Amino acid sequence: PVIIDNMMNLEMLFWASKHTGDPVYRDVAVRHADITMQNHFRDDASSFHVVSYNDDGTVESRGTFQGYSDSSAWARGQAWGLYGYTMCYRYTRFDRYLQQARKTLQLMLSHPRMPKDLVPYWDMEAPKIPNEPRDASSAAVIASALYELMTLDMGHADEYKATADRIMKSLGSKAYRPKLGEAGHFLLLHSVGSIPHNSEIDVPLNYADYYYLEALSRKAYIDLYFQKKK
Repeated sequence: PVIIDNMMNLEMLFWASKHTGDPVYRDVAVRHADITMQNHFRDDASSFHVVSYNDDGTVESRGTFQGYSDSSAWARGQAWGLYGYTMCYRYTRFDRYLQQARKTLQLMLSHPRMPKDLVPYWDMEAPKIPNEPRDASSAAVIASALYELMTLDMGHADEYKATADRIMKSLGSKAYRPKLGEAGHFLLLHSVGSIPHNSEIDVPLNYADYYYLEALSRKAYIDLYFQKKK
């Protein structure tokens, strides 16, 4: 089984080739990204969570583990895809990765069930929307990815920044930030681990905080850059 989350791990392989001079790690990363693009994504650019492969490399099955159903758009899976292909484009400048990142972003932003504050429900096809938990971790990953994407896809930089800033404004509001010292000193409330497994539902999560901090760091750098240009 291969999960869409694995796109996040490819950066280690790109880094290894860059620092060792051995292209084998980069080659593995590119092959993984290409096969994932081929087998994980539906025609509308939404992603399966899990693709299981036979020993000969053929697809055995496609489905979900943490999403609502095998055909739904699990929000964090879409975020992993956007972030992962943005990172792959940074290392390779292969246009196919940029196009995949754009398609995945467009799916989320144009989805009729995307809330106005741009913090997604845990699954975009969850049956009880709007009475379903949000997933702040997905929003944080998307925001961080957009701050990087705007530095790589300059023709759409203003659009990406405006969207990322909207997400960060939402995450920084009282709706998603606990009071100082509450919620175990986490930074963000309202994330979801896995509803199908009744695990980590509407709670703070460490990776939500991680990508929120990364997004804040990237935003600060970008805001300073634009301020200096003025």
